[in-house]
Amino acid sequence: MKRMILALVCAAMMMPMNAKTLVAYFSATGTTKAAAEKLAKQHDARLWEIEPAEKYTAEDLDWRNPKSRSSIEMNDPEERPMIKQCTDITPYDTIYIGFPIWWGICPRIINSWLDNMEIMLGDKPIIPFATSGSSGIEEAEAYLKKNYPSLNWQKGLLLNKR
Repeated sequence: MKRMILALVCAAMMMPMNAKTLVAYFSATGTTKAAAEKLAKQHDARLWEIEPAEKYTAEDLDWRNPKSRSSIEMNDPEERPMIKQCTDITPYDTIYIGFPIWWGICPRIINSWLDNMEIMLGDKPIIPFATSGSSGIEEAEAYLKKNYPSLNWQKGLLLNKR
């Protein structure tokens, strides 16, 4: 009997979560991570961090320095920073994708993730969400729709601290 219970517990731990919603996000400073965690909790969703292969430092994020990593990436529309890994999104019906607003749009690491996931995303509803100190999400939404027109974009959310 103990073996059977242990086997059931182990099997349950190995099964994917029952959530039909995935909240994927990139957060350089923790602000977007906090928003993603709240969103995932509200929707009983699985949380997935889009992690850069090389973490961003404070110097990398200095948007006032034209030689900083973020400035170089954002000034080159073809730039695709390497990401650690992708997740299997096939079990999910709805995808939230979150990011901080950089230069009015999403950071290029979001392009890296979308380029890898585009085929699997198919016609799943995708809801972008963003955090920003001063920008709205409208420019980022337009950018995503223009660059990934085959995806099923829904109205985005701006989730700033309140």
